Amino acid sequence: MRYFDAHNHLQDNRLLPQAEAIMVTARQAGIVRMVVNGSCEEDWPTVLALARRYPEVLPSFGYHPWYIKQRTPDWQEHLVQHLEQHPSAVGEIGLDRWIKDFDLADQENVFVWQLKLAAERNLAVSIHCLQAWGLLFELLRAGPRPARGFLLHSYGGPKEMVEPLARLGAYFSIPGYFALERKMRQRETFACVPRERLLIETDAPDQGLPPERIEHSLFDPHTRQPIYHPANLAAVYRFAAEVRKEPLETLATQVEENFQKLFPIIAMGAPPTEAHKS
Repeated sequence: MRYFDAHNHLQDNRLLPQAEAIMVTARQAGIVRMVVNGSCEEDWPTVLALARRYPEVLPSFGYHPWYIKQRTPDWQEHLVQHLEQHPSAVGEIGLDRWIKDFDLADQENVFVWQLKLAAERNLAVSIHCLQAWGLLFELLRAGPRPARGFLLHSYGGPKEMVEPLARLGAYFSIPGYFALERKMRQRETFACVPRERLLIETDAPDQGLPPERIEHSLFDPHTRQPIYHPANLAAVYRFAAEVRKEPLETLATQVEENFQKLFPIIAMGAPPTEAHKS
C-alpha cells in the first residue's frame, strides 16, 4: 500500500532532531510522499533542507496567520526565493479568528498576496482556516486561484460549504484527530466529500489519533512527552476508510490519484526506490 501525507510539519523542533529515524519508519510504513509545511521565514530554510535530504518530502512555504506579526519587510522576496529553490507548494497560509488579538485585515492582506503568488505560478496551496469560513470563501471566489487547486487542510468548516468550495477547486484533507469521539460533526462532513476531492493528512506532530489507534509511538526529545509520529498515516487511512465506508485499497488508490493531481509530484522525480526504503 502506498500512502501520501497531504500535510505535516516535519521541521517542528519536536520532530526535527529525530528526522532520520522518523523517515526510516515512515518508509517502512509505506509512505511515498509527505508535504512538509513551513509556517514562517524562520522555518522555511529547514523545510528546504529536509526536501533536499529526503526524496519523500515535498516542501511548502508560506506565512501561517499565527506568525504574520513576525514577518520581516523582505518576507515576500524571501518566500519567492524559497519557492524557486525546489519544486514546491505554497502554505501553510490562511485566516484565523480563534487566536488571541488577531488582526483579520492584516491576515487577509498576507493571505491574498500569497494566494495570488500561487495562482501566478500554478502552485498548490495549503490553507488553514478557523472561524473565518465566510471570509475565506469570498476571497477564494474573488480569486485568482491556482488552476491545479488548493487544499483545505484538516477541514473543519460546515458540510454545506463542501460543494461550493469544491467547485472553486478545493481538496479536503482529514486528520486522525477527527477520530476522537467529540469530532462526530467533522466525520459526518468528510463522509460527504466528493471522492475525487479527498486527501489524508497527519499534521504531525499535532492533531494525533486517539491513543488506541496509535501504531508508532514517539516522544518529544526535550520534554519526553508523547508526540504524534508521521508514520501513523496508515492508521489515518484506515480511519478514513471507516468514515467513508469503503475498502482501504479503493480509498488509497483514489487518494493517490488526488494527491498527484494537486501536488507537483512529477517535478519531484520518481517515487523513492527500494534502496531509499532500506
